[in-house]
Amino acid sequence: MIKIKLSEQLGKKRMSRRELALLIGARPNTIGDMYNDDVKRLDIATLNKICMALNCDISDLLEFIRDEEVK
Repeated sequence: MIKIKLSEQLGKKRMSRRELALLIGARPNTIGDMYNDDVKRLDIATLNKICMALNCDISDLLEFIRDEEVK
């Protein structure tokens, strides 16, 4: 399972989902879905823009959790 930790990163930066969407030119719904960890596919270009805007690494946004650990 891949966990999206965008909500944590936005909290650390004290930035709203709307602010991030405007900053990187993404649809607010796209950021909202990522914030709620409710996406099936991620766009690499969007992840790149988020990392640049939040000055973070991809490992700060995504976490791999083994299926055995989830159960």
